[in-house]
Amino acid sequence: MNVNGGGLLETKDLVKYFPVFSRGILLKKQVGIVHAVDGVSLSIERGTTFALVGESGSGKTTLGNTILHIEWPTKGEVYFQGKNVSEVLRTGSKAEKLALRRSMQVIFQNPYASLDPRMTVYDIVSEPFAIHGNVEKTNTEDRVYELLNMVGLEEYHAERYPHEFSGGQRQRICIARALAVGPTFMVADEPVSSLDVSIRAQILNLLGDLQKNLGLTFLYISHDLSSVRQISQEVAVLYLGKIVEQAATNEFFEKALHPYTLALLSAVPIPDPEKKAARRILPGETPSPISPPSGCRFNPRCPYAKDICSKTEPQLERWAPHHLVACHFAGKLESSES
Repeated sequence: MNVNGGGLLETKDLVKYFPVFSRGILLKKQVGIVHAVDGVSLSIERGTTFALVGESGSGKTTLGNTILHIEWPTKGEVYFQGKNVSEVLRTGSKAEKLALRRSMQVIFQNPYASLDPRMTVYDIVSEPFAIHGNVEKTNTEDRVYELLNMVGLEEYHAERYPHEFSGGQRQRICIARALAVGPTFMVADEPVSSLDVSIRAQILNLLGDLQKNLGLTFLYISHDLSSVRQISQEVAVLYLGKIVEQAATNEFFEKALHPYTLALLSAVPIPDPEKKAARRILPGETPSPISPPSGCRFNPRCPYAKDICSKTEPQLERWAPHHLVACHFAGKLESSES
């Protein structure tokens, strides 16, 4: 079930499994499956930022990669502007495939690893032009300088190499490269997690300005709930490959219902030394995605779990017009917390 019911990008029961093999050198045998993404349906409206949050290992990056078909789905569909992405990439013409790839781009988490150290900034930013042919050779230089200015860099930076820049500047280069082909949708995979706090705010403001000026749509992946509150209009919480709660951003932070979401929110620092947050410490460790728990996947760590939680998996159901939650006791939890 989707909150919006339609958008620029939609996923329907999206699944991504990875096989696990034994360590034999000659005869490798499949011994399990990693349930990285397990039946995710969501809808992202044009011109908005949809945030995806959760602990490390919850499947956030895999979901982003599967949407972009960096990793192909095991099952399910991804629709972009009404077109089935898998079908276009399998059977479409070369022009259709390139057009789709231009429309969907990614900003990677680590700007240090995602830039070729042997290439100048000019070569990095202009390389997509040669692949996609979307800029005439005579206009390449002007377009490179335009993109650098757009992300807050100067023209003279074009002749430098990645090692000559700070982390924040490198991430700006990555953003310029992603913008080079004129995308409408971008996956921003923890784009500020490796940056200093002061630089994070600058990059988030840059993404907001680009969205406003270029009409971009973002899937923003993060574990930093403060940045999520600043940049997004809608938030979904992923736990062991499944969405457990999804809501409009204001409602998410003010009226969270799922016990896992409540625990995440309790860990957000309060910028007031006189106030102390009531931390909710979850027992145990996140279960292995190779053998997820039966019923509700959160039940081994949930302080409110009952017998039904280990036997019956709760479905993602609508609790309010812009609020979905997958919990057998969501209403009762809300009453107990108020």
